[in-house]
Amino acid sequence: MTDKNRLSRRKLIKLGMAGTAAGMLGAAESWSEIVSIPTPQEVEGPFYPVADQRDKDDDLTQITGQSGSAKGQYIVISGFIKDDNGQFINNAVIDIWQANAAGRYDHPRDPNSAQLDSYFQGWAVIHSDNNGRFRFKTVKPGAYPATRAWTRPPHIHFKISKRGFPQLITQMYFPDEPLNATDLLFNNKNKTEQAAMIAQKTGEHKGLIAYTYNIVLRGH
Repeated sequence: MTDKNRLSRRKLIKLGMAGTAAGMLGAAESWSEIVSIPTPQEVEGPFYPVADQRDKDDDLTQITGQSGSAKGQYIVISGFIKDDNGQFINNAVIDIWQANAAGRYDHPRDPNSAQLDSYFQGWAVIHSDNNGRFRFKTVKPGAYPATRAWTRPPHIHFKISKRGFPQLITQMYFPDEPLNATDLLFNNKNKTEQAAMIAQKTGEHKGLIAYTYNIVLRGH
């Protein structure tokens, strides 16, 4: 990595690339090397929800009106939406969708034989606050077969919309997942882009494993 592509600790904190800066800088010194680039674009994928639903709030582990809860490991994901000058972006629309804990999407075209989870919301549409921050609760998605030779690692889809910025569609990956190393989409990115697409494990939030994933939108 060249000096041009390196970030100083001060720049890292300014751009929020460390999320909760104290936690991240203490937990992973290597994060001082992460490049401040616009979050890489990714394909939308075939499983964007096609049937509207009433409940699209920031808790995907429960569906309004149902007494049950989703299966799987509950996690909390938070971060900041910023532009490539480091400015917070408030009221950005954050569209989130993912597979359930078994690796199955609630989508009519998903051929995966894994069970659907009728208590898993699967899709959320939330907004960044006045400080550009977002947070949601969900389950860690399962891996699933894309083809006979390709198993997709756990990941979450994001679509970010804000007037004045090009729409961003991307995917968030989890750290230390062996399947990241063989994923065709992930490995179509260079090392800098990969680093920008991997969430960081940053402790706990209300007793749940917490991840930080910051998103940088490209300006015009």
